[in-house]
Amino acid sequence: AILRRKLGQKAIKMIYEDDPDSRHSVKTVDVDPADRRRFSLSDSEIHELSRQALVIEKHYQRPMDIEWGRDGTDGKLYILQARPETVQSRSGQTLQRFSLKNRAEVLASGRSIGQRIGAGVARVIKDVREMNRIQPGDVLVTDMTDPNWEPVMKKAAAIVTNRGGRTCHAAIIARELGVPAVVGCGDATRQIKDGQKITVSCAEGDTGFIYDGILEFDEQRIELDAVPEIPVKIMMNVGNPDRAFAFSLIPNNGVGLARLEFIINRMIGIHPKALLEFDKLDGVLQETITEHIAGYSGPVDFYVDKLAEGIATIAAAFAPEPVIVRLSDFKSNEYANLIGGRQYEPHEENPMLGFRGASRYLDPDFQPCFELECQALCKVRDEMGLENVQVMVPFVRTVKEGAAVIELLEKNGLKRGVRGLKVIMMCELPTNALLAEQYLESFDGMSIGSNDLTQLTLGLDRDSGIVAEAFDERDDAVKYLISIAIQACLKQGKYIGICGQGPSDHPDLAQWLLEQGIESMSLNPDTVVETWMFLGGAKD
Repeated sequence: AILRRKLGQKAIKMIYEDDPDSRHSVKTVDVDPADRRRFSLSDSEIHELSRQALVIEKHYQRPMDIEWGRDGTDGKLYILQARPETVQSRSGQTLQRFSLKNRAEVLASGRSIGQRIGAGVARVIKDVREMNRIQPGDVLVTDMTDPNWEPVMKKAAAIVTNRGGRTCHAAIIARELGVPAVVGCGDATRQIKDGQKITVSCAEGDTGFIYDGILEFDEQRIELDAVPEIPVKIMMNVGNPDRAFAFSLIPNNGVGLARLEFIINRMIGIHPKALLEFDKLDGVLQETITEHIAGYSGPVDFYVDKLAEGIATIAAAFAPEPVIVRLSDFKSNEYANLIGGRQYEPHEENPMLGFRGASRYLDPDFQPCFELECQALCKVRDEMGLENVQVMVPFVRTVKEGAAVIELLEKNGLKRGVRGLKVIMMCELPTNALLAEQYLESFDGMSIGSNDLTQLTLGLDRDSGIVAEAFDERDDAVKYLISIAIQACLKQGKYIGICGQGPSDHPDLAQWLLEQGIESMSLNPDTVVETWMFLGGAKD
């Protein structure tokens, strides 16, 4: 299965020179706008390249770095060279993870190489003759590099280029050296001033950012062979497909919470209703959406395919471990911020308690949007074969509402039990815990959402700074409700986990959950190892 597609800019291309008097055999020309809006490879070509890559790795019996190209005459794909991959395959049993403590003004952005963060004084180098200006710890900022630049690249804290992609010279050398690099920025040499202090972050997914100033960041080293056995599954909350494969290297038992709204916001950015009613939109909005959906066959296909790509990337990264995908839980104000969203969303004084979760799916006006989510999930499970994907329903207010959503899911191809599909519900309202046994007649288990459960049990707004001190998942009333839910699921032999912020922030709460017999805890990636080690020590 093809997990993801990304449409490159493709501003220029190299073709054969047809002038017999020219001294060069090739020339660079602008790419036709229509070709820029198309993907460079068809699905069949991607599958063929994948098959060739597998054959090559099987022959050499090791991970390989493979380069390929399309012939300018016959249009066929050819393998150009293959050499042993020397970075990821040698990373051993220790992981390094970097994360910014804060952010500043973004000066430029491009394709991130590696997952590190570097900071220093920018040296904007416009000619190879200026290389001697680079001092150890400087950030090299230039248009493009070639092999002559390698001696100074070794000195750099980070590398930034205007041009290039993931396989350009700067990217290859940066990987070998373990230096963070952001390539293909377009205008970095104009936006960044020589001598300016900057921070280069490649720790935020496929896109790398250059920030103004020297920013503080954390570095975490994880010894993969040091985690003890514990009587609970440690899962992860993952919402960014760009980070999925990196996060999957951290010890884990799968993904306990993959938020669909994070994927929609990051990879789509358009209100589903605007895509369904594309032909009714005004010309300006149509033009904006057309730019976003370039490369896809239509507005609706774009939404379904991009959503499927995001889900599939996370599912493939963690396979065969389960990946629990929570259906969209945007509030009305959040949906309104998507392109075209304001004309479809109501104004609510308190969106946190308004038109969200299960009630949205059952609303006749929103139901066609929900059906697109179902199509994407069916595509991932049925067409891509990623049956480790499970489904979770958020914010279910009544037993009747929960049963109605199960019926709607089945109507849209997501029937409980078919090819191992489990449908779980969020336990985040007091009613969910108090009537847990009744809810479990429709669902295969519960995942405790401690954020909303705490908010609704204690009657406070979790987004309010005024009452923030009162927000504590360890409150006796909250723990009482959690205990009821755990015992109800254990009694019926159904899944029970927690995916809220609580165990990530409070190790003592994690220990209490362990004692209650909870099956899994889904944590933020940066707290997985720390919590795992704490529980291992507590067990001993």
